[in-house]
Amino acid sequence: MSVVNEDQDGEDSRPRRRHVRPPSWFGGEDETPAVRGGIFVEVVVNRAFDQALTYHVPRKFVAGVQPGVRVRVPLGKRGGLVTGYCVSISLIPPEGLEPGRIKDVAEVLDPVPLIDSKMLELTRWMAGYYLCSWGQALDAVVPAGVRKHAGTRIGTFLVVPDETLKTWRDGTLEKKLTAKQTAALDALVRAEGAPLTVADVCRRAKCGPGVVDGLRKDGVIHTVKRRLSLDESRKSPDDEAAAPAPIEPKAKPSLTPEQQQALDAMTPALQGDAFAPFLVFGVTGSGKTEVYLSAIEQVVARGREAIVLVPEISLTPQTIRRFKRRFSRVAVLHSHLSDVERHRHWRSIASGEVDVVVGARSAIFAPTRRLGLIVVDEEHESTFKQETVPRYHARDVAVKRAQLEGVPALLGSATPSLESWSNAERGRYTRIAMPSRVEGRPMPAVELIDLRREKNMTGGLSDPLRDAIHRALDDDGQVILLLNRRGYNTFVICPKCGEVVKCKHCDVAATFHKSRRMLICHMCDAERACPPACPSCGAGVLHYGGIGTERLEREVRMEFPFHEARRMDSDTMRRHGSHEEALAAFKSGDVRILLGTQMIAKGLDFPNVTLVGVVDADVALHLPDFRAAERTFQLVAQVAGRTGRGQRPGRVLVQTYSPESPAILHAARHDYESFVAQELPQRAAGLASPYGRIVRLLARGREEARVKGYLDDLTAALRSKADASVRFWGPCPAPVLKIKEEFRFHLQLRCATAAPLRALLRDLSHPPLPPRVELAVDVDPVVML
Repeated sequence: MSVVNEDQDGEDSRPRRRHVRPPSWFGGEDETPAVRGGIFVEVVVNRAFDQALTYHVPRKFVAGVQPGVRVRVPLGKRGGLVTGYCVSISLIPPEGLEPGRIKDVAEVLDPVPLIDSKMLELTRWMAGYYLCSWGQALDAVVPAGVRKHAGTRIGTFLVVPDETLKTWRDGTLEKKLTAKQTAALDALVRAEGAPLTVADVCRRAKCGPGVVDGLRKDGVIHTVKRRLSLDESRKSPDDEAAAPAPIEPKAKPSLTPEQQQALDAMTPALQGDAFAPFLVFGVTGSGKTEVYLSAIEQVVARGREAIVLVPEISLTPQTIRRFKRRFSRVAVLHSHLSDVERHRHWRSIASGEVDVVVGARSAIFAPTRRLGLIVVDEEHESTFKQETVPRYHARDVAVKRAQLEGVPALLGSATPSLESWSNAERGRYTRIAMPSRVEGRPMPAVELIDLRREKNMTGGLSDPLRDAIHRALDDDGQVILLLNRRGYNTFVICPKCGEVVKCKHCDVAATFHKSRRMLICHMCDAERACPPACPSCGAGVLHYGGIGTERLEREVRMEFPFHEARRMDSDTMRRHGSHEEALAAFKSGDVRILLGTQMIAKGLDFPNVTLVGVVDADVALHLPDFRAAERTFQLVAQVAGRTGRGQRPGRVLVQTYSPESPAILHAARHDYESFVAQELPQRAAGLASPYGRIVRLLARGREEARVKGYLDDLTAALRSKADASVRFWGPCPAPVLKIKEEFRFHLQLRCATAAPLRALLRDLSHPPLPPRVELAVDVDPVVML
């Protein structure tokens, strides 16, 4: 959790607190107790403390309060209202609390629960596992657009009470009404509960508003306030809804024997109602996606829903089309949705109008009501990790949700994370191997280019790679070039004093972007003009070095002027739709060379790609992170898999200064298991994942001495009470000492099991946080910068 220094109100002025009950205490959705006397609710709010607060429910709110709805409650000395989630209901006050001293719920915000009992249980687990508060976990589950009811408004509508319906149907009421009142009431009854306004009824009954008002005053009809979507409230009930265009059925491709074998292995779980985790270990091009689609078809045929998680960069039109061709009711969730769009999807999913939810990290919280399967594609991707509170990993949350829901979970990758591989080795997951490409296509040949021997290189392309590109283009093939660095030059250095020009706000080298003639920080996005002289010694000449994708694009266009090239990185893909346009142009063949960062390394399937070039395989290899070798292996292996996916064989050239590195050697051989066998013993020695559990404590603030002093004191306090099995790494400066004017120091705690770490970190209030210092607690950290 992120612990921020705040002025806390005194205990006596707050609602009485007690620790939350364990998740098993929750009843099902139909287990709300009968109303007898007082009703008390436990409410959690988005604050750093992990306790539930007890409130009394006034009689007027009793009918609407239930677990999963949001309520407004007074909090603090001044009694200011805050929003929280009702997590449980009781007919008696908690032991030791006097009912008269328990404050009242001020408002119930939701007509129906936003989350069900299973999601309450999942978020409670998240709070305990990721060391955040339950309220922080709940706010992560419910999107902001849903919390704000984006795209809706409250309207006043007319309803016919049951008493009126009864007398209307037996005819006794009609004798007491005028002809126009009869017509108005008949219009309401015929609407069968559809939301009608006074204007709607007047139009249908051809009467004035006075007629409707008379019925309301006599108690024949009532008015109610309801929240409707803007689309629904603007649409006249008389309008005929246009039927959605039918989707032409697509012929289902025949499964290969290997795909059928994989599907058969998981079919008993797909047809049952029990938790079953699978690791689908299939090489690139083995047809894992078709196995997922076939598995989802079985689930949907049983009337269940499926959630499919993919990395954000893999949410390409190509991926989305594959799902929409097979399933007519698909919701796609991604980071570019507006609040209104996200709320609309949420309502559709919650109402059972969606069979398949495809999305990035947060889609794991989709409010499905009959979940039958969870798929996590490219499960090794680091983007599944949330880097703000709560710092959850969507892959692990997916497995936990599948366990709570009693459904299968499929984790798939050609380069599984070592954590998932270890779980399969220990028998926690069932491993399903798919070692062959579809139609027996060979894996592409991979050649390593030792850049230490390339003496005449002046740009990013060595002579062997340049020649290979010429041959591929001459043979009417397409080329993908990977360079995981943006910008034109990656650093600016003074040749006289050796000083690197850094960002003014961060402790990192500024990157030169030639198109904008600016130095840009890739940590905080701050821009600065290129200095005319060295900021340190005043020398008048600066050296611009290092190659980014912008400079590579210029080199490629100069070397291959008759072949269209396109760059894909976060600088060129900012405009909405640009990503789709670039890939469509590449698919059509209008673009022959596609170059860019890791967004082109995964999820692309273009049969005409005959060459992949890795311009610099060492970008992440030497970072101070125990996962550096694993990430390098995964990136090289994944991008290599983009070629040779059609009838033509593929070729991969990897430029590196470290050709002897096991990560690069094994990736070149497409040998994941040998890489794992070499990497795991090194992890075991340092209690690194998957052999140990890691929690990273990161302190940050604008005053370096204060931040360092606090973390030193905290470390001493933790050492004094830590179990002997806990290892301390640090405290020390973070690899990037300063980001956005804040100095950063970190401490890693490692242990073979999680329990000693949780016990140690349950209370981090001593020593207290100094003013203007923050502490972030990251369980199972992925990024170590």
